[in-house]
Amino acid sequence: MNPLITGAMIFALTLILLATGMPIAFALGGTALFFMWLNDGWAALTFLPETLFAGLDDFTLASIPMFVIMGAAVASSRAGSDLYEALSRWLYKVPGSLVISNIGACALFSALTGSSPATCAAIGKMGIPEMRRRGYDADLATGSIAAGGTLGILIPPSVTMILYGIASETSIGALFIAGILPGLLLTSLFIAWALFLSWKRGNTQVFSGQSYTLMQRLELMPKLLPLMAVIVGVIYALYGGIATPSEAAGVGAALCLVMVFVIYRMWTVKDLWHIMRDALRESGMLLMIIGMSVLFGYAMSSSLVTQSVATAIAELDVNRWVLLGAVNVFLLVLGCFLPPAAIILMTTPIILPVITAAGFDPVWFGVMLTINMELGLITPPVGLNLFVINGITPDVKLTTILRGAFPFMLCMVVAMVLLCLFPGIATWLPQVLMG
Repeated sequence: MNPLITGAMIFALTLILLATGMPIAFALGGTALFFMWLNDGWAALTFLPETLFAGLDDFTLASIPMFVIMGAAVASSRAGSDLYEALSRWLYKVPGSLVISNIGACALFSALTGSSPATCAAIGKMGIPEMRRRGYDADLATGSIAAGGTLGILIPPSVTMILYGIASETSIGALFIAGILPGLLLTSLFIAWALFLSWKRGNTQVFSGQSYTLMQRLELMPKLLPLMAVIVGVIYALYGGIATPSEAAGVGAALCLVMVFVIYRMWTVKDLWHIMRDALRESGMLLMIIGMSVLFGYAMSSSLVTQSVATAIAELDVNRWVLLGAVNVFLLVLGCFLPPAAIILMTTPIILPVITAAGFDPVWFGVMLTINMELGLITPPVGLNLFVINGITPDVKLTTILRGAFPFMLCMVVAMVLLCLFPGIATWLPQVLMG
């Protein structure tokens, strides 16, 4: 059978299994096993243990559960509400300050947790009711939080970038640093649009009847600054060559646990159990996906699908920017159906050789791919953040949330265009700090 036809069948079967609600790891693994059996019979299954073990036999993978513990510790505490309250106190005199506070809190909380759904849930539960109570339209209130939550996979530390780094054998430290300026750029674009829409709709009033003294503005800083210092320290340890990703993640996880114990007094066995339970669920899910994606990649490679697709793309007689556009459209379509982890682990081995052959920097492309994955989080039919926000505000229709999120999708596209025109936005900082 033609390898390209086989590849189309593999992707079609995967999508069908995912559409049934089957867990991602089982869908990838089941598809891989079926086509391995179809090509080589039962003998192919003897490679299953060895392939899975080889895929997970990477010490860098130990950083994933550590970063997940960091996020779970912060997400289980009142850090999100403290961030929101602190920003509100500092910005209460600024027109449209409430929407700025929410997007800013999303950006900071994303840096602490690295989780988009956790950011949406934590900030959305506080910010959306408050914005609606103060006259902001439901689409702006929900859309800004849905989009702001996506910053969790771009602003470091980011589990998505760890997965890309492992799949592409790219420096995770360089990827983390490369995400800083694009993350700030995207946050600025979100704020600019939200302020424009607030001004256009007349939601520019300040927090009426409220004022805060300097001491009231500063009183939450002792709680927040230690957590932010941990994030900065982890990134510094990575790009400074002081520690490996696994070592930095381990120390960061331990410090975050100590800080939530001390600052938020979460020292009971029940509190620790909730943190570890949530971390175990997410990290176990991610490692299962990684293992099955390795098996999935092996099935595609043994069927010559990977090689045929790469050859077909490489033989396209088109400008490299047209090639990049085609790749991004392909990723965006996948993002409408699959979560970021599955897309990165499935497509990176196929796409990256073509991208690098066209002269694009793999670190720069990692940032582009991450922003593309952010789009997928607020794009139907499987826009995870849309459903998280809908769960928080069941009285708001999903179409209203989607309408509010759409302009922020365009902001992401603008950010990608700016990265193409000025690639130094992503590559300059890693070059300066890491040489």
